Amino acid sequence: MYEKIAAEKDRLLKQKGQAVILAIESSCDETAAAVTCGFETLGACVHTQIDLHKKYGGVVPEIASRDHVRMLDFVVEEALLRAGKTLADIEAVAVTYGPGLVGALLCGVSFAKSLAFACGVPLYGVNHIEGHICANYLAHPDLTPPYLCLVVSGGHSHLVMVSEHGVYQLLGKTRDDAAGEAFDKAARVLGLGYPGGPQIDELAKQGDASRFTLPHPRVEGLDYSFSGLKTAMIQEAQRREKNGGFDIRDAAASFQQCVVAQLCEKAMRAARQTGAKTLAVAGGVAANSGLRDALGAACKKAGLRFCVPPVALCTDNAEMIGAAAHLVMRYRAPMDLTLNAQPSLRLPMIRIDAL
Repeated sequence: MYEKIAAEKDRLLKQKGQAVILAIESSCDETAAAVTCGFETLGACVHTQIDLHKKYGGVVPEIASRDHVRMLDFVVEEALLRAGKTLADIEAVAVTYGPGLVGALLCGVSFAKSLAFACGVPLYGVNHIEGHICANYLAHPDLTPPYLCLVVSGGHSHLVMVSEHGVYQLLGKTRDDAAGEAFDKAARVLGLGYPGGPQIDELAKQGDASRFTLPHPRVEGLDYSFSGLKTAMIQEAQRREKNGGFDIRDAAASFQQCVVAQLCEKAMRAARQTGAKTLAVAGGVAANSGLRDALGAACKKAGLRFCVPPVALCTDNAEMIGAAAHLVMRYRAPMDLTLNAQPSLRLPMIRIDAL
Protein backbone atom coordinates (compact mmCIF):
# COMPACT_ATOMS: atom_id res chain seq x y z
CA MET A 1 0.00 0.00 0.00
CA TYR A 2 2.79 2.46 0.92
CA GLU A 3 4.55 1.90 -2.40
CA LYS A 4 1.40 2.81 -4.38
CA ILE A 5 0.79 5.94 -2.34
CA ALA A 6 4.44 7.02 -2.62
CA ALA A 7 4.54 6.35 -6.36
CA GLU A 8 1.45 8.49 -6.97
CA LYS A 9 2.78 11.33 -4.85
CA ASP A 10 6.13 11.06 -6.64
CA ARG A 11 4.32 11.43 -9.97
CA LEU A 12 2.55 14.56 -8.75
CA LEU A 13 5.74 16.05 -7.34
CA LYS A 14 7.55 15.50 -10.64
CA GLN A 15 4.76 17.41 -12.37
CA LYS A 16 5.03 20.24 -9.85
CA GLY A 17 8.82 20.32 -10.15
CA GLN A 18 9.66 20.74 -6.48
CA ALA A 19 8.68 19.62 -3.01
CA VAL A 20 9.04 20.47 0.66
CA ILE A 21 11.67 17.87 1.59
CA LEU A 22 12.83 16.74 5.00
CA ALA A 23 16.46 15.66 4.52
CA ILE A 24 18.59 13.61 6.92
CA GLU A 25 22.39 13.18 6.98
CA SER A 26 24.22 10.79 9.32
CA SER A 27 27.09 9.32 7.29
CA CYS A 28 29.88 10.03 9.80
CA ASP A 29 30.05 12.22 12.89
CA GLU A 30 27.42 14.88 12.21
CA THR A 31 23.71 14.31 12.85
CA ALA A 32 21.85 16.72 10.60
CA ALA A 33 18.37 17.48 9.35
CA ALA A 34 17.03 20.17 7.04
CA VAL A 35 13.78 21.26 5.47
CA THR A 36 14.34 22.40 1.89
CA CYS A 37 12.30 23.38 -1.14
CA GLY A 38 14.12 23.40 -4.45
CA PHE A 39 17.53 24.90 -3.74
CA GLU A 40 16.22 26.94 -0.79
CA THR A 41 16.80 26.04 2.84
CA LEU A 42 13.76 26.64 5.02
CA GLY A 43 15.31 25.40 8.25
CA ALA A 44 18.29 23.28 9.29
CA CYS A 45 20.04 21.83 12.32
CA VAL A 46 23.43 20.11 12.71
CA HIS A 47 24.73 18.34 15.79
CA THR A 48 28.47 17.64 15.71
CA GLN A 49 30.21 14.86 17.61
CA ILE A 50 33.70 16.38 17.59
CA ASP A 51 33.92 16.57 21.38
CA LEU A 52 32.96 12.88 21.68
CA HIS A 53 35.71 11.68 19.34
CA LYS A 54 38.44 14.21 20.12
CA LYS A 55 40.09 12.16 22.88
CA TYR A 56 40.40 9.17 20.52
CA GLY A 57 42.07 11.16 17.72
CA GLY A 58 39.40 10.20 15.18
CA VAL A 59 35.86 8.95 14.71
CA VAL A 60 34.90 5.82 16.67
CA PRO A 61 32.10 4.17 14.63
CA GLU A 62 30.22 2.65 17.59
CA ILE A 63 30.18 5.94 19.49
CA ALA A 64 29.06 7.77 16.36
CA SER A 65 26.13 5.40 15.82
CA ARG A 66 24.96 5.64 19.41
CA ASP A 67 24.99 9.42 19.29
CA HIS A 68 23.04 9.46 16.01
CA VAL A 69 20.32 7.37 17.68
CA ARG A 70 20.28 9.84 20.56
CA MET A 71 20.14 13.01 18.42
CA LEU A 72 18.06 12.23 15.31
CA ASP A 73 14.73 13.10 16.93
CA PHE A 74 16.14 16.37 18.21
CA VAL A 75 17.68 17.62 14.95
CA VAL A 76 14.54 16.76 12.96
CA GLU A 77 12.28 18.56 15.43
CA GLU A 78 14.63 21.56 15.48
CA ALA A 79 14.84 21.75 11.68
CA LEU A 80 11.04 21.66 11.41
CA LEU A 81 10.74 24.35 14.11
CA ARG A 82 13.24 26.64 12.36
CA ALA A 83 11.43 26.12 9.05
CA GLY A 84 8.05 26.88 10.60
CA LYS A 85 6.78 23.52 9.35
CA THR A 86 5.24 20.37 10.79
CA LEU A 87 5.38 16.80 9.54
CA ALA A 88 2.04 17.43 7.87
CA ASP A 89 3.78 19.92 5.55
CA ILE A 90 6.49 17.47 4.44
CA GLU A 91 6.01 16.18 0.88
CA ALA A 92 9.07 13.89 0.70
CA VAL A 93 11.86 12.48 2.86
CA ALA A 94 15.50 12.26 1.69
CA VAL A 95 18.41 10.50 3.36
CA THR A 96 22.09 9.77 2.78
CA TYR A 97 22.48 6.03 2.23
CA GLY A 98 26.18 5.95 1.32
CA PRO A 99 29.09 6.18 1.31
CA GLY A 100 30.01 6.41 4.98
CA LEU A 101 30.20 4.43 8.21
CA VAL A 102 27.74 1.57 7.96
CA GLY A 103 26.34 1.93 11.48
CA ALA A 104 25.97 5.68 11.18
CA LEU A 105 24.27 5.36 7.80
CA LEU A 106 21.86 2.72 9.13
CA CYS A 107 20.71 5.09 11.86
CA GLY A 108 19.68 7.75 9.35
CA VAL A 109 18.25 5.32 6.79
CA SER A 110 16.12 3.50 9.37
CA PHE A 111 14.82 6.77 10.78
CA ALA A 112 14.04 8.15 7.31
CA LYS A 113 12.22 4.99 6.19
CA SER A 114 10.03 5.04 9.29
CA LEU A 115 9.28 8.72 8.80
CA ALA A 116 8.41 8.32 5.10
CA PHE A 117 6.13 5.39 5.88
CA ALA A 118 4.39 7.20 8.75
CA CYS A 119 3.84 10.35 6.66
CA GLY A 120 2.93 8.45 3.49
CA VAL A 121 5.43 10.38 1.34
CA PRO A 122 8.11 9.31 -1.17
CA LEU A 123 11.58 8.37 0.07
CA TYR A 124 14.65 9.48 -1.89
CA GLY A 125 18.08 7.98 -1.25
CA VAL A 126 20.99 10.35 -1.85
CA ASN A 127 24.66 9.66 -2.54
CA HIS A 128 26.71 11.62 0.00
CA ILE A 129 29.24 12.79 -2.61
CA GLU A 130 26.46 13.96 -4.93
CA GLY A 131 25.16 15.89 -1.95
CA HIS A 132 28.49 17.71 -1.58
CA ILE A 133 28.43 18.65 -5.26
CA CYS A 134 24.86 19.90 -4.95
CA ALA A 135 25.78 22.17 -2.02
CA ASN A 136 26.98 24.53 -4.73
CA TYR A 137 23.41 24.97 -5.96
CA LEU A 138 22.40 26.30 -2.55
CA ALA A 139 25.06 29.02 -2.74
CA HIS A 140 24.84 29.53 -6.52
CA PRO A 141 21.25 28.78 -7.67
CA ASP A 142 22.11 29.89 -11.21
CA LEU A 143 24.87 27.27 -11.56
CA THR A 144 24.00 24.86 -14.35
CA PRO A 145 25.89 22.04 -16.12
CA PRO A 146 28.23 21.57 -17.78
CA TYR A 147 30.91 22.55 -15.27
CA LEU A 148 34.03 21.12 -13.68
CA CYS A 149 33.91 20.12 -10.01
CA LEU A 150 36.77 19.32 -7.66
CA VAL A 151 35.46 17.04 -4.90
CA VAL A 152 37.85 16.99 -1.92
CA SER A 153 37.01 15.39 1.40
CA GLY A 154 38.36 12.99 4.00
CA GLY A 155 37.72 10.00 1.77
CA HIS A 156 37.58 11.39 -1.76
CA SER A 157 39.64 13.50 -4.16
CA HIS A 158 37.96 13.54 -7.56
CA LEU A 159 37.98 15.80 -10.59
CA VAL A 160 34.52 15.46 -12.12
CA MET A 161 32.84 16.97 -15.16
CA VAL A 162 29.18 17.50 -14.34
CA SER A 163 27.80 17.06 -17.86
CA GLU A 164 24.14 17.17 -16.85
CA HIS A 165 22.26 17.02 -13.56
CA GLY A 166 23.04 13.55 -12.23
CA VAL A 167 25.54 12.74 -15.01
CA TYR A 168 29.19 12.70 -13.91
CA GLN A 169 32.35 12.04 -15.91
CA LEU A 170 35.47 11.17 -13.92
CA LEU A 171 38.58 12.99 -15.16
CA GLY A 172 40.98 12.22 -12.33
CA LYS A 173 41.15 10.87 -8.79
CA THR A 174 43.64 10.14 -6.03
CA ARG A 175 45.68 6.99 -6.47
CA ASP A 176 46.14 6.56 -2.72
CA ASP A 177 45.20 8.86 0.17
CA ALA A 178 42.49 11.47 -0.21
CA ALA A 179 43.41 15.09 0.47
CA GLY A 180 41.43 15.25 3.71
CA GLU A 181 42.97 12.00 4.91
CA ALA A 182 46.43 13.40 4.19
CA PHE A 183 45.66 16.53 6.22
CA ASP A 184 44.46 14.45 9.18
CA LYS A 185 47.55 12.19 9.10
CA ALA A 186 49.88 15.18 8.86
CA ALA A 187 48.10 16.78 11.81
CA ARG A 188 48.65 13.60 13.84
CA VAL A 189 52.38 13.70 13.03
CA LEU A 190 52.51 17.31 14.23
CA GLY A 191 50.78 16.40 17.47
CA LEU A 192 47.58 18.24 16.70
CA GLY A 193 44.19 17.06 17.91
CA TYR A 194 41.12 15.93 16.01
CA PRO A 195 39.97 17.23 13.60
CA GLY A 196 43.41 18.06 12.24
CA GLY A 197 42.61 19.73 8.92
CA PRO A 198 41.21 23.00 10.34
CA GLN A 199 44.13 23.26 12.76
CA ILE A 200 46.68 22.90 9.96
CA ASP A 201 44.80 25.59 8.05
CA GLU A 202 45.03 28.02 10.97
CA LEU A 203 48.69 27.29 11.69
CA ALA A 204 49.59 27.61 8.00
CA LYS A 205 48.46 31.25 8.06
CA GLN A 206 51.20 31.98 10.60
CA GLY A 207 53.99 29.88 9.05
CA ASP A 208 56.62 30.22 6.34
CA ALA A 209 56.26 27.41 3.78
CA SER A 210 59.76 28.00 2.40
CA ARG A 211 61.41 26.98 5.69
CA PHE A 212 60.22 23.37 5.62
CA THR A 213 61.24 21.36 2.57
CA LEU A 214 58.69 18.93 1.12
CA PRO A 215 58.41 17.45 -2.38
CA HIS A 216 55.68 18.36 -4.81
CA PRO A 217 54.26 15.02 -6.08
CA ARG A 218 54.15 14.54 -9.83
CA VAL A 219 51.56 12.12 -11.21
CA GLU A 220 50.84 11.85 -14.91
CA GLY A 221 47.44 12.75 -16.22
CA LEU A 222 44.84 14.31 -13.95
CA ASP A 223 45.19 11.86 -11.06
CA TYR A 224 46.42 12.86 -7.60
CA SER A 225 48.76 11.25 -5.07
CA PHE A 226 49.19 12.34 -1.45
CA SER A 227 50.67 9.24 0.20
CA GLY A 228 54.29 10.06 -0.68
CA LEU A 229 53.85 13.62 0.54
CA LYS A 230 52.51 12.34 3.85
CA THR A 231 55.53 10.00 4.21
CA ALA A 232 57.94 12.82 3.37
CA MET A 233 56.26 14.95 6.04
CA ILE A 234 56.78 12.23 8.65
CA GLN A 235 60.44 11.71 7.71
CA GLU A 236 61.26 15.43 7.63
CA ALA A 237 59.56 16.03 10.97
CA GLN A 238 61.49 13.17 12.57
CA ARG A 239 64.78 14.36 11.09
CA ARG A 240 64.32 17.91 12.32
CA GLU A 241 63.15 16.78 15.74
CA LYS A 242 66.44 14.94 16.20
CA ASN A 243 68.37 18.05 15.12
CA GLY A 244 66.78 20.53 17.47
CA GLY A 245 63.12 20.67 16.49
CA PHE A 246 61.15 22.85 14.13
CA ASP A 247 58.39 25.46 14.03
CA ILE A 248 55.10 23.61 13.69
CA ARG A 249 53.62 26.61 11.85
CA ASP A 250 56.24 26.32 9.11
CA ALA A 251 55.59 22.60 8.78
CA ALA A 252 51.83 23.19 8.48
CA ALA A 253 52.34 25.94 5.91
CA SER A 254 54.63 23.81 3.76
CA PHE A 255 52.37 20.74 3.87
CA GLN A 256 49.26 22.74 3.03
CA GLN A 257 51.04 24.54 0.20
CA CYS A 258 52.05 21.22 -1.38
CA VAL A 259 48.54 19.75 -1.16
CA VAL A 260 46.88 22.91 -2.43
CA ALA A 261 49.37 23.30 -5.29
CA GLN A 262 48.66 19.79 -6.55
CA LEU A 263 44.89 20.22 -6.29
CA CYS A 264 45.00 23.56 -8.10
CA GLU A 265 47.41 22.51 -10.84
CA LYS A 266 45.35 19.49 -11.87
CA ALA A 267 42.05 21.37 -11.65
CA MET A 268 43.28 24.17 -13.89
CA ARG A 269 44.80 21.69 -16.34
CA ALA A 270 41.44 19.89 -16.51
CA ALA A 271 39.69 23.19 -17.16
CA ARG A 272 42.02 23.95 -20.07
CA GLN A 273 41.69 20.50 -21.58
CA THR A 274 37.90 20.33 -21.31
CA GLY A 275 37.20 23.96 -22.15
CA ALA A 276 35.15 24.28 -18.96
CA LYS A 277 34.05 27.83 -18.15
CA THR A 278 33.21 27.17 -14.50
CA LEU A 279 35.08 25.42 -11.68
CA ALA A 280 33.20 24.40 -8.56
CA VAL A 281 34.69 22.84 -5.44
CA ALA A 282 32.91 20.64 -2.92
CA GLY A 283 33.57 18.53 0.18
CA GLY A 284 35.00 19.11 3.62
CA VAL A 285 38.44 20.20 2.37
CA ALA A 286 36.69 22.94 0.38
CA ALA A 287 36.49 24.73 3.74
CA ASN A 288 40.29 25.10 3.73
CA SER A 289 41.07 28.80 3.34
CA GLY A 290 44.34 28.18 1.51
CA LEU A 291 42.59 26.07 -1.12
CA ARG A 292 39.71 28.52 -1.50
CA ASP A 293 42.11 31.45 -1.97
CA ALA A 294 44.40 29.61 -4.40
CA LEU A 295 41.57 28.28 -6.58
CA GLY A 296 39.83 31.64 -6.56
CA ALA A 297 43.00 33.41 -7.70
CA ALA A 298 43.74 30.78 -10.37
CA CYS A 299 40.20 30.99 -11.75
CA LYS A 300 40.33 34.78 -11.86
CA LYS A 301 43.60 34.65 -13.79
CA ALA A 302 42.20 32.09 -16.23
CA GLY A 303 38.89 33.90 -16.69
CA LEU A 304 36.82 31.10 -15.13
CA ARG A 305 33.81 31.39 -12.89
CA PHE A 306 34.63 30.03 -9.43
CA CYS A 307 31.89 28.53 -7.27
CA VAL A 308 32.36 27.36 -3.70
CA PRO A 309 29.76 26.92 -0.94
CA PRO A 310 30.08 28.80 2.35
CA VAL A 311 32.17 26.93 4.91
CA ALA A 312 29.11 25.65 6.79
CA LEU A 313 27.91 23.90 3.61
CA CYS A 314 31.30 22.31 2.84
CA THR A 315 31.29 20.09 5.91
CA ASP A 316 28.57 17.45 6.31
CA ASN A 317 25.07 18.89 6.48
CA ALA A 318 21.52 17.95 5.51
CA GLU A 319 20.87 21.01 3.36
CA MET A 320 23.05 19.56 0.61
CA ILE A 321 21.13 16.28 0.84
CA GLY A 322 17.89 18.18 0.33
CA ALA A 323 19.38 20.00 -2.67
CA ALA A 324 20.50 16.70 -4.20
CA ALA A 325 17.09 15.16 -3.48
CA HIS A 326 15.46 17.99 -5.42
CA LEU A 327 17.29 16.71 -8.51
CA VAL A 328 16.88 13.04 -7.62
CA MET A 329 13.12 13.61 -7.33
CA ARG A 330 12.98 15.14 -10.81
CA TYR A 331 15.04 12.50 -12.63
CA ARG A 332 14.88 9.25 -10.67
CA ALA A 333 12.31 6.96 -9.04
CA PRO A 334 11.81 6.98 -5.26
CA MET A 335 13.21 4.21 -3.08
CA ASP A 336 11.05 1.56 -1.47
CA LEU A 337 11.28 0.47 2.15
CA THR A 338 13.98 -2.10 1.36
CA LEU A 339 16.49 0.75 1.07
CA ASN A 340 19.65 -0.19 2.94
CA ALA A 341 22.89 1.53 3.88
CA GLN A 342 25.68 1.15 1.32
CA PRO A 343 28.95 2.18 3.01
CA SER A 344 30.99 1.80 -0.20
CA LEU A 345 28.45 3.42 -2.51
CA ARG A 346 30.09 5.03 -5.53
CA LEU A 347 28.98 8.05 -7.47
CA PRO A 348 28.02 6.67 -10.89
CA MET A 349 30.71 8.05 -13.19
CA ILE A 350 32.19 7.37 -16.59
CA ARG A 351 35.99 7.41 -16.52
CA ILE A 352 37.56 9.57 -19.24
CA ASP A 353 41.20 8.70 -19.90
CA ALA A 354 41.55 10.53 -23.20
CA LEU A 355 42.45 13.89 -21.64
